[in-house]
Amino acid sequence: MLDKVLDAKSVAIIGASKNSTKRGFQAIKTLKKDGFEGEIYPVNPKEDMILGLPCYKDITDIKGPVDLALITTPARTIPGILRQCGKKNVAGAVIIAGGFRELGDKGKELEQQVVDAARETGVRLIGPNTSGMINRKNNLNLVGIEDVPKGNIALMCQSGNMALTLITEASIRGHEGFTYYVGVGNESDIKFHEYLEFFRNDPATRSILIYVEGMSEGRKFLQEAHKTSREKPIILLKSGRSATGKKSAGSHTGSLAGMSEVAKLAYERAGIVVIENSDELFPVAETLSSQPPVKNNRIAILADGGGHATIAADLLSDHGVELPELSEKTKAKLRKILPEAASVTNPVDVAGGTDADPSLFADCAKIILKDPGVGGLLVVGLFGGYGIRFEKSLAIGEEAAAHRFGKMVGKRHKPIVVHSLYNSYDSHALDLLRHYDIPVHDSLDISCKCVASLCKYGSYLKTHQTKNRFEFNWGAKAVPDGRTIIENALNEGRHVLLEHEAKQLIQLHGAPTAVGQIAADKDEAWEIAKSFNGDAVLKIVSPDILHKSDANGVKLGLESEKQVKTAFDQIMESAAAYNPNADIRGVLVSPMAKKGLEIIIGTKIDEQFGPVIMYGLGGIMVEIMKDVTFWVLPVSPVSCKRMLEDTRSSIILDGVRGHQGYDKKSLRKLISICSELIEAYPEIQEMDLNPVLLYEDGLDVVDARIILDK
Repeated sequence: MLDKVLDAKSVAIIGASKNSTKRGFQAIKTLKKDGFEGEIYPVNPKEDMILGLPCYKDITDIKGPVDLALITTPARTIPGILRQCGKKNVAGAVIIAGGFRELGDKGKELEQQVVDAARETGVRLIGPNTSGMINRKNNLNLVGIEDVPKGNIALMCQSGNMALTLITEASIRGHEGFTYYVGVGNESDIKFHEYLEFFRNDPATRSILIYVEGMSEGRKFLQEAHKTSREKPIILLKSGRSATGKKSAGSHTGSLAGMSEVAKLAYERAGIVVIENSDELFPVAETLSSQPPVKNNRIAILADGGGHATIAADLLSDHGVELPELSEKTKAKLRKILPEAASVTNPVDVAGGTDADPSLFADCAKIILKDPGVGGLLVVGLFGGYGIRFEKSLAIGEEAAAHRFGKMVGKRHKPIVVHSLYNSYDSHALDLLRHYDIPVHDSLDISCKCVASLCKYGSYLKTHQTKNRFEFNWGAKAVPDGRTIIENALNEGRHVLLEHEAKQLIQLHGAPTAVGQIAADKDEAWEIAKSFNGDAVLKIVSPDILHKSDANGVKLGLESEKQVKTAFDQIMESAAAYNPNADIRGVLVSPMAKKGLEIIIGTKIDEQFGPVIMYGLGGIMVEIMKDVTFWVLPVSPVSCKRMLEDTRSSIILDGVRGHQGYDKKSLRKLISICSELIEAYPEIQEMDLNPVLLYEDGLDVVDARIILDK
């Protein structure tokens, strides 16, 4: 439980100082200025009094209870200080200092000492390498940023500068503020998912805003996010998408950002609204915190100019938002109150109808939001600026419309977002919209992103499945023969299954594949091959030769006895030349597969999220097109369907140029089998099915490689 840490009633400032440039001074000053409701205990053996408060030589000298310690001393002092905190039964500590694993091996060793001290004493750690934490509910500000706006957004950040940016934006341009801010830092003790659980259970927090560079327990975070996002929205910006960005993230927090494809899709599956542009982060969080989600992904646009309407329509379409045709009843009502030149399709353009009376905006909005096919409204253009741009008296109509807008959201449970060119002006109408928690932005791009995020979150709430819990029931689906294959390999000291073993394993779980038979000599190879109804394939079988083609250990399309026997001899000679010490088990003889669409399916262990699966076009196309998608395992049948849809090549599966298409049902089943295999056998570290040949009816796993935990 983090209650005593994040809702601390008493705090000790270890490293308190009279130097106004030091954190040990600034923290005390801010706590007093903000009116912290608890006790403040400065700790410094060289001082008697700091800012009117008695100073203690050691934290154990404090007579009253201490919930939280802010440690502002150098990194090397922290393990000893934490042990002192343990003697005082301190619940948590905020460690400001850097110089830990982000600096390399020596820093990593020191950070481990800090973690060991925390484990010994039971003191929970925020950081290290953090800017601090803020609780606006009781004015516990251990960062030193002044005038942090109070509201209902909880903020987690791995960058003090990003936190300052968001807090400043909220202060200057936003209407909403914060319940908490936590600088997660290196996440050496308290993890992202623990904060998430705390904020989910906090009644004052309505949305959770996260900036992340890398997290140490990504799967637990996904599990917690899955629970949380059904109750309150999570908005996340993840840096480190580029190679340079990953390197920077590693040097900053000591956490690598990992594979962006894996992360983005995983976060979205957990119901998180993923943001890719930093200037959209706070506006989206504010919108999701204040407006009801869109239930049907269908938005109407109300504009007072064709240009803004067209751009907004394009932007929303780019985000995948539908702009539905308004009902005939809706259009008829709009025609009655708008001039003849107005467009009553979606987008609705008032065409000067509001010039004399801007309150007409509210009349139009009321009609549009009553349309059952409309899930929300985006107002774009000059609203809030009529009294500024044209005539002061027009402000009265705008203010009346603003009041009505606010009431409509509550009555219809449909959101309204407003884009206004006059957002930066002194407009009472726009102030009224903000009073009603209606977002107002002067950027059309940001306004549309906010609307799209309401749609995305609403779609998740409508369609989320309880199966997406990112949890495994390890070993539950294993079969005895499969366990024997795994254990035999491990008992031999092998960490790679031989091809026929891998094929036998996936076949046991229902994957269609021709395993073949091992031949010890060329005569046996021909006896096996001649039983096939077609050509044969020969492959070397050796735990010491993983890449068979490199050793010239594969021969395809063999028809005759002579071809088979010659191929056998050539393979054995090539293998011996490639690795004279190789353990040769024989040659695998299999039927030649018929031509089909090459697919690749693979699994690996992601450093943040654990087992993940990849799907895409196989063969050389996977290198040329790089059209693959990554999903965190396990996957549900719905997930398998979406995996196929996520690739650009999905159109090929449906059939092009007269081809009737391929067997997507069998392909989805194979992806499910791969997920089942990873859950059944925890020893599997990596699996590669490439190629899988997909046909109009059925498929064939031609080659399989499975790597086990060493």
